[in-house]
Amino acid sequence: MRIRSLGVIDDAVVELSPGFTAVTGETGAGKTMVVTSLGLLLGGRADPALVRIGAKSAVVEGRIAVGPAAPAAVRAEEAGAELDDGTLLISRTVSAEGRSRAHVGGRSVPVGLLGELADDLVAVHGQTDQQGLLRPARQRQALDRYAGDAVSVPLAEYTTAYRRLRAVAAELDELTTRARERAQEADLLRFGLEEIAAVDPQPGEDTELAAEAERLGHAEALASAAAAAHAALAGNPEDLEAVDATTLVAGAHRALDAVRSHDPALSALTERLGEIGILMADVAGELASYADGLDADPLRLAAVEERRAALTHLTRKYGEDIAAVLAWAEEGAARLAELDGDDDRIGELTAERDELRAELGRLAQALTDAREASAKRFADAVTAELAELAMPHARVSVRITQTETADEHDGIEVGGRTVAYGPTGADEVELLLAPHPGTPPRPIAKGASGGELSRVMLAVEVVFAGSDPVPTYLFDEVDAGVGGKAAVEVGRRLARLARSAQVVVVTHLPQVAAFADRQLLVEKTHDGSVTRSGVTVLEGEERVRELSRMLAGQEDSETARAHAEELLETARAGR
Repeated sequence: MRIRSLGVIDDAVVELSPGFTAVTGETGAGKTMVVTSLGLLLGGRADPALVRIGAKSAVVEGRIAVGPAAPAAVRAEEAGAELDDGTLLISRTVSAEGRSRAHVGGRSVPVGLLGELADDLVAVHGQTDQQGLLRPARQRQALDRYAGDAVSVPLAEYTTAYRRLRAVAAELDELTTRARERAQEADLLRFGLEEIAAVDPQPGEDTELAAEAERLGHAEALASAAAAAHAALAGNPEDLEAVDATTLVAGAHRALDAVRSHDPALSALTERLGEIGILMADVAGELASYADGLDADPLRLAAVEERRAALTHLTRKYGEDIAAVLAWAEEGAARLAELDGDDDRIGELTAERDELRAELGRLAQALTDAREASAKRFADAVTAELAELAMPHARVSVRITQTETADEHDGIEVGGRTVAYGPTGADEVELLLAPHPGTPPRPIAKGASGGELSRVMLAVEVVFAGSDPVPTYLFDEVDAGVGGKAAVEVGRRLARLARSAQVVVVTHLPQVAAFADRQLLVEKTHDGSVTRSGVTVLEGEERVRELSRMLAGQEDSETARAHAEELLETARAGR
C-alpha cells in the first residue's frame, strides 16, 4: 500500500506480510494513518482534513491479491475492472476541497463500489468497532454471522415475509383510513359515468355534427352556387340562347377531330379535349345531384344544434373533445370497479396479513432456536479465548430475550406469547460477563474493568473473525489496557489467527509485536513528516532495538535488549 500526502505521512510504502504484520512507532508517528489509509481504500468517508497541509490531494494505492473466482474479483470485473496477474489494484484520491475519486483495476468507479468490495476483502476490528460491539444490535449481528446458515437461511425467509407484511399492512391502512375519501371519489365517478351514458356520445360524432350544422346553416347559398355552376357547365333550360361550357368544348373537339388524321400532334390534343368534355359532364351531373340533395330543413338544424349542445356539456367537464370524454369514461369505469372492490380487497388483505403474522411467528421461533444453539457455542468459544488471555475464571454468556406486548396488532405469537418484532426477528441479544466465580453475569460494558474489557472484546473479535470469510483482518490497538502475561497471550492468539488469514495489528505492546511475522516501524523525520523511508521493515538488530524502545523507552539498554531478545525467542517457540 502506498500513501501520499495523508496526515503526517508525506510519501510512504507499507509492505504487509501474508501472515501477521505488526505496525509500531512512537505516539503521533502516524500509525493510525495506516489504518485510515486502508479505510479509504475500503470506501471510508473522505475527510478533506486528512489531506496534508500544503498538498492538493491525498492518494492511497493498494495491491490486493484475489482469486479469479473470489466475490470481490467477480464484482470488480462486473464494474469493468481488470485483474493484474491475480491482483486487484485500488486507488483513492481525496482533494483538499473534499472531492473524492476511486479507481479499481484501472477503471474509474463510484466510491460505493469500494465499500461493496470491502465486505469480501477486509474485516476491520478497531476501537470504534469495539465500542460498537457494546451495543446489543451489533452483538446480534455478530452472533448471526457466527451462526452462519443456521440463522441466515431462516432469516432470509423471515425478511421476505416481514417486507410483505409491511406492504400488506400499509395497503390495509390506506384502504381503511381513506374509506370516506374513496367513497366520495366513487360517487363522483359514478355520477360522471351516468351523465356520459345518458348522452351516449359516439366516436367522432362532434366533428360530424359540426360539419352538418355548417352545411344546414348555409343550405340556400350552397344550392344557389351549385345551380349556377351547373348552368355554366351544362346550360340553363330556361335560357336557350346562353352558351354553356360543355357545348363549347364539344364544338372544339369536333373541329379538331375532323382534321386530326392530317397531323399526329393534333391527335393528342383532340383526345385531351374529349377527356375534358367527359369530366365536365360528370361534374355537371354531380352538381345537379348535390343541389337536389341539399336539405334546408330548419327542424333538422335545430336537432343538430341541440345534440351539439349536449356534447359540449360533456367536453367542458370530461375532456377537450369526445375522444377525450370517452377515454375518461373508460378510465373512470376501471377506477370505479377498483373502488367498488375495496371491501373484497380488504377481506383478502386481512386474511393475508393474518397468515403472514402466523408465518413470521413460526420463522421467529426458528430464529430464536438457531440463535440459542449458536449462542452456547459462541459463548464457550469466547470463554476459552479468555482463559488463554489470563482470565481463566471469566465466563461469557449470551442472553436472548423477547419483549412482550399487549397489543396483538403490534406483535407476533412466539412460544405462546405475543412479542414485539422487527426486521431481524423478535430477539434481543446481549453478551454477559461474569469475570470471577460467584459474580452474577452482567452486560460486558458494565461487568468488566478497562483491561478486562479490552481482553473480552479481543476474544470476541477473534472468535467472530474466525467465522468471517474474508482473507484479511485489521486490529487497531484493541490490546489497549492490556499488559504483562495477558499481552503475551494476546500476541499468541493473533499469531494463531494469522495461520489461516492475513492479520494486521497496530500496537504499542512489545509482547504483541514480538509474535508478528513482520514488524513495520513508522517514524517521522526531523521536519515532522513520514517519508517513503519512514515506514521500514524491521529485521534482526533493528527489531531488537525497536522492541527495547517499546519495553523501556531506551533502545540501547542492555536489560531492555535482553528482554526484547527473550520476547522474540518466546514468540518463536510459542506460536
